[in-house]
Amino acid sequence: MPPPVPSQSIPNYMVWSILITVASLCLCCIVGTIPGIVAIVYSSQVNSKLNAGDLAGATQASSNAKLWCWITTGLCILGLLLNIVWVATGGAAQYMEMMQQLQQAQP
Repeated sequence: MPPPVPSQSIPNYMVWSILITVASLCLCCIVGTIPGIVAIVYSSQVNSKLNAGDLAGATQASSNAKLWCWITTGLCILGLLLNIVWVATGGAAQYMEMMQQLQQAQP
């Protein structure tokens, strides 16, 4: 006998978790990627728990996925702001100058 189908829809946040993880990888490296992966794991648990008939577990996994998506989004925004500040203050130019000095110092 198949498990009962819940009368309400429980969001899994899979698209949000994947997109924000990729964005955080581009903007703030590992710091934002790790919670994004956690969000993806919880997102993937929602449908499997629903299919098993575990409505409470699916609701908890959905809640956890949403929380980790928001954490990753915050870190992604922070990474974007830090990148903007770094470029605006000439950080990229200073980095290039330092790399040129290192290349010239090598025999």
